[in-house]
Amino acid sequence: MPKQETSLHLLQRFIPEGSFTLIAPYFQTHIIHLTLTNERKSVLGDYRHPTKEYPYHRISINVNLNPYSFLITLLHEIAHLMVFVHFKGKVAPHGKEWKTQFRHIMIPFIGQHFFPKDVEAALLAYLHNPAASTCTDPTLFKALYRYDERKAGYKLLSEMKHGQRFETEDKRNFEIIEHNRTRTRCRDLQNKRVYLFPSISEVRQVNTNHSA
Repeated sequence: MPKQETSLHLLQRFIPEGSFTLIAPYFQTHIIHLTLTNERKSVLGDYRHPTKEYPYHRISINVNLNPYSFLITLLHEIAHLMVFVHFKGKVAPHGKEWKTQFRHIMIPFIGQHFFPKDVEAALLAYLHNPAASTCTDPTLFKALYRYDERKAGYKLLSEMKHGQRFETEDKRNFEIIEHNRTRTRCRDLQNKRVYLFPSISEVRQVNTNHSA
């Protein structure tokens, strides 16, 4: 699916029920072009400030996100917008100014039943020191992942056991050796070398008669 501009009315389809009334004022106060785009592995969304060629705020969000991830990502990008409005690009992208704006924007959405209890609990912990991406917070990432439409056979490494095998996107096969706090040690079944993977990596489990 190519990038597709989304009307404010259609936005309601992608976010939790009832949350639109808190989102709408940002679009009424600022000229924002919101686009939906194909899944991007490196980012969930992005923000572009107004330029001479494009004299409006531009936000894009991955179309495949579940409603809770979509809302958090949208608010993440709106925080960038507000930082630009106040500081005109003179501060770090995810510095203290952005962290403050993100907390300020997110707080009205807490306690409103927009998020499941597990997601809201992880989100509250994340807000103590929000990072550049929710993917960098394992607890929040795993809570949000529970509500994704999963591809058949795919799991997070943290959900798999010692000795189980999986295939990566580049068709390499590995066996899990052990889980650490945020990383998983795995052995490449071809070259026998050991590699560290983030435990929140999504992989395709390989069914085998091998026993650990």
